[in-house]
Amino acid sequence: MDIDKVWLEYESSLKGFLHKNISDPNDVEDVLQEVLIKTYKSLPKLRDNKKIKPWLFQIASNTIIDFYRRRKVDSDISEYEFSYTEPEQKVLQQLSKCIIPFINALPRQDADLLTAIEINGLTKKEFAEKIGVNYSTLKSRVQKSRKALFGLFDECCSFSIDSQGQVMDYHTKKKTCTGC
Repeated sequence: MDIDKVWLEYESSLKGFLHKNISDPNDVEDVLQEVLIKTYKSLPKLRDNKKIKPWLFQIASNTIIDFYRRRKVDSDISEYEFSYTEPEQKVLQQLSKCIIPFINALPRQDADLLTAIEINGLTKKEFAEKIGVNYSTLKSRVQKSRKALFGLFDECCSFSIDSQGQVMDYHTKKKTCTGC
């Protein structure tokens, strides 16, 4: 993994995270530089490149704690106050706006199926009965339709996913994405 690629992809997210936890912009820049140095020194030790973002934010969290310890601003700071474990709700809200346009880009049968189940909240069993299809057949169609939907998202965006499968962040692929 190349430090330049990593830093280009995650610097702005890290900076935003630091701004949430440190009020002085000059201190943010100092801590960001510390995170860069720690990342540079530790990057060769990272075993799973898929976990780069949570790993970087853990470095940032620890660096924030070190910063406050040095400053002795608050002696009761807990490392858990700065942990980065949940995806930003904003990311999920942004992606949710794209669901319907992407579903509508699927073939009609897939679009109707996902709209009924994912958007309108029908259970698979209810929808299978409604359209007169065997339940196990419908489950297979749902999986196929979801895979097709993911394919459309994947053509448009690169996703950072945590170990629990939660979307942590995404970036549009400029050449292929038309926006939603």
